[in-house]
Amino acid sequence: MALSPRRTSILERWARLAHRRRGRVIGAWVVALIALMALQVSFAGDFDSGFEMPGTESQEAIDLLQTRFPARAGSDAEVVFRAGNGVDSPAIRDVIERVLGDIQALDAVGGVESPYEQPGYISEDGTIARAVVHFTEQATAIPAGTVDGMLEVVDAANSGGLQVEAGGEAVFWNEQPEFASEWVGLIFAAIILLLAFGSVVAMGLPLGAALFSLGTGFALIILGANVLSFPDFSPQFAAMIGIGVGIDYSLLVVTRFREGLHSGMDVEESVVRAVTTAGRSVLFAGIAVAVSFLGLWVMGIPAIGALGTAGGIVVLTAVLIAVTLMPAFLSLAGHRIDSWKVPLLHSTEGVDRNSGWYRMAKMIQRRPLAVFGVAVVILLVLASPILDMTLGFTDAGNNPESFHSRRAYDLQAEGFGPGFNAPLIVMVDLAGVAESERTAVVEAASDEIASLANVARVNPPQFNPAGDTALLTVLPGTKPQDTRTNDVVHALRNEIAPIVGESGGDLLVTGGVAANVDSQDRIIERMPYLFIGVIGLSFLLLMVVFRSLLVAAKAAVMNLLSIGAAYGVIVAVFQWGWGANLNGIEKGPVETFLPMMMFAIVFG
Repeated sequence: MALSPRRTSILERWARLAHRRRGRVIGAWVVALIALMALQVSFAGDFDSGFEMPGTESQEAIDLLQTRFPARAGSDAEVVFRAGNGVDSPAIRDVIERVLGDIQALDAVGGVESPYEQPGYISEDGTIARAVVHFTEQATAIPAGTVDGMLEVVDAANSGGLQVEAGGEAVFWNEQPEFASEWVGLIFAAIILLLAFGSVVAMGLPLGAALFSLGTGFALIILGANVLSFPDFSPQFAAMIGIGVGIDYSLLVVTRFREGLHSGMDVEESVVRAVTTAGRSVLFAGIAVAVSFLGLWVMGIPAIGALGTAGGIVVLTAVLIAVTLMPAFLSLAGHRIDSWKVPLLHSTEGVDRNSGWYRMAKMIQRRPLAVFGVAVVILLVLASPILDMTLGFTDAGNNPESFHSRRAYDLQAEGFGPGFNAPLIVMVDLAGVAESERTAVVEAASDEIASLANVARVNPPQFNPAGDTALLTVLPGTKPQDTRTNDVVHALRNEIAPIVGESGGDLLVTGGVAANVDSQDRIIERMPYLFIGVIGLSFLLLMVVFRSLLVAAKAAVMNLLSIGAAYGVIVAVFQWGWGANLNGIEKGPVETFLPMMMFAIVFG
């Protein structure tokens, strides 16, 4: 009786084709990358510098501000001056006014509030003064040359007993490094791969694949910006994710290929083994990660959903590179994959019965329940700091002291109190109030606000030309990341807004702290949907792959434990400040968006 021919999988057929037609496969990918690069130059989309949260009060207030106060719709910056002999001396005043005049002449500057024209802009001891620069654009849309020009003016004025610093959101973002950490990560990855493989060629293949997938993914994201509003920090996020998964996925395939060669297989069979085993794992793992990223759309924050899409694009690109281009690279390298060995470094693939890893694996097999119990206890202990997690946004107070924004932050807090770094913008819509009563309604609201706990100052109201909207700047008594500052936001909305509403007006609160409060509420509300959606889809995917309910359930539980442990470590290091003297990081709240982003990345 003749045996029926063995059925071959699509991955096996592709692996053999990639081996036999390796030149054509590599050439096709190179042509595709060049074509994408050319298309991105000709049809590049624009990244979105805004960050909207539809349906929140802070967003509604921003929309009202842009409509009724277009000149104030941009971001603000602060220029802070300190003179030991006082800022009112004629010589110092001349320098300050010249600095403000030079800043006023820069592009995208709509106006400058001088400390000599605004009450309360000079400290009680007369040594510190602040000026406010109003831009016509939001912080991330202000031309870099404008902020650089402002910093040049500031640096030039630092002399003769006068300290000048610039702060605010625009300066904060201008001082953030671009792509520096990603390149550092790439260098460390190269060192680790070199130590693991002991060969320059074996190390170079995963790095080359990661860079190839990153270039392809970037081009797709830039082209996709024509139809989807990707936030302007998408490239940095995509680089971080792309480098990580690009190296990881290709590393799995390279490792399995070397195992095949070292066990005596020829090059073709080693390629087939790598693609049908590691490649299959990469395929399903990548799909799980992409699903997790796309699940961020349920958070109801368009910028985060688009950011997740960017992450999904680079992940799927890395998968495609690992299972299509990498086999051709491996076939081309063949037995030369262990060439260019590094002295004193040597690595073999396969089972080494004398290694510590082998002995540990055997020990786990002998006592699985005991090891499981110990591992769960360790993970739960690591996860325990979650109970103290405080969400918030980093601000200039978390920057190194070498930054202008940090020094301006500290000077402003010293001269005027910490709340000057956390201004709340209160919009009072008076369209429903009789014209004769509008001023009285706003003045009454201002008095009520001033009587609230932890309110240090309420600036005089500003009315728009039509007189149907008033703008109040409220300065709390605590810094932006203090929970008592959040309490002021809640008091404005829960206590003052109803009073204004009784007069026919509508009071809305915005500003950095108010936006943070709204984002926290939105994330807490939507996180269960993200958990259920991502865990559910990943569970179904694992069931399809392994055809086992138990394996899928085990993977879901272990992922949740590992994510919880990761959250706990984040709290201990960044919020509690453990190891701050080693890493130089200023402790502060956990970034509001970090838990959901980590969940999407780590669970996938």
